[in-house]
Amino acid sequence: MESNKGILLDSGTNELELVEFLIGENRFGINVIKVKEIIQPVPVTAVPHSHPNVSGIIELRGEVLPVINTAKALQLPEAELTRADKFVVTEFNKQKLIFHVHGVTQIHRVTWDHIEKPSSMYQGLESHVTGVIQLNEQMVLMLDFEKIVVDIDPSSGLTLDRIRKLGKRERSNKKIVVAEDSPMLRKLLKETLEEAGYTELELFENGRDALDFLETASTESESLTDSIHLVITDIEMPQMDGHHLTKRIKEHPALQALPVIIFSSLITNDLLHKGEKVGAAAQVSKPDIDELVALIDQYIL
Repeated sequence: MESNKGILLDSGTNELELVEFLIGENRFGINVIKVKEIIQPVPVTAVPHSHPNVSGIIELRGEVLPVINTAKALQLPEAELTRADKFVVTEFNKQKLIFHVHGVTQIHRVTWDHIEKPSSMYQGLESHVTGVIQLNEQMVLMLDFEKIVVDIDPSSGLTLDRIRKLGKRERSNKKIVVAEDSPMLRKLLKETLEEAGYTELELFENGRDALDFLETASTESESLTDSIHLVITDIEMPQMDGHHLTKRIKEHPALQALPVIIFSSLITNDLLHKGEKVGAAAQVSKPDIDELVALIDQYIL
């Protein structure tokens, strides 16, 4: 896996590489950027009273890491361990986790505009699916790994306590555009930003919808920055990712003055250069919502 990390060197191309894996007969995908390595399963040490979706822990190169039973987390049938099973070692949201899957097939290079948002018929607020793509005549579902983790450990998500510590403030005259594909995180972002005083929010589930809104607003206003003050964007989103959205904003004459803050589980030292290259004003790792609010204060006061 390590050899694949440098393939997508350009920023803002709206491309990604995803690792296709299996849970039973179901095909799922994870962004290769989140994957540190893929290993053969090893014996797992059970931890008393741990969450039902956590199989236990293993030691990997001096680190003790939790192993998540992905099938159980998705409420899919579990299976006996076979030679095809794999442990997918991941890193996102500043933590390393292992996901037990029933097989890894291949790596695909695709564009985000080929990934469709899930239909409301089967998505729902609690869905673990953030995108759907057809590959080799098979449907591959993009999983919301952050939601799987928050289901296990709610404290790893956005919490209002961090915002309340910042104190009361009045920000209702400041309008913010938010692009975030996860229904759960959109809801949490709305609640936490409103708690911080930012009540004028326009929320979108992908970068393309956010850009369409901004471009339309720019044609209807002589000075867009008088009516819209800042953009917050995730990186991984169907249709248009956050890096490409930022690049498009910074290339648009009427939008380029808008500060863009990237708020993503993929903010690492290895990836900061991508956000910098497309012109992001700042980059914050989820779930550091207090740091995000402090940066919003800084850029739109």
